[in-house]
Amino acid sequence: MSKMIFVNLPVADLPKAQAFYEAIGFTNNLQFSDETAACMVLTDEIYVMLLTHAKFAQFTTREIADSQKVAAHLIALSADDRAGVDTITDAAIAAGGREHRDPQDMGFMYGRAFEDLDGNIWEPFHMDMAAMQAMAPQTADA
Repeated sequence: MSKMIFVNLPVADLPKAQAFYEAIGFTNNLQFSDETAACMVLTDEIYVMLLTHAKFAQFTTREIADSQKVAAHLIALSADDRAGVDTITDAAIAAGGREHRDPQDMGFMYGRAFEDLDGNIWEPFHMDMAAMQAMAPQTADA
């Protein structure tokens, strides 16, 4: 069985958050969704659980971070190419999210960052492994 990741995010408005994630390419798995949670699927291995604050609080005794004020995490998400980075980021902005910082182009890696409606920061990126290897210093055999 392959490994799966479930990112659990507290959200202020579950229907709005669900609509946002649908707008950027996730689909809702109704089997694991109700009025307190929405299971949003990106791939067979990547899921985002959108949880109302009351539901999220059932899993921790810690205060829920206000992601509009503090960065609790940076969620990096690989894309197949640079266009994929732009597609998801542009969709996030069109769906009410915000661009978190200017695009970063390092030659071998291109990335952008956006915030969802609750301020959670996503960093889609594309890494060109061939370009990265071409930049690596060449060593001579002794």
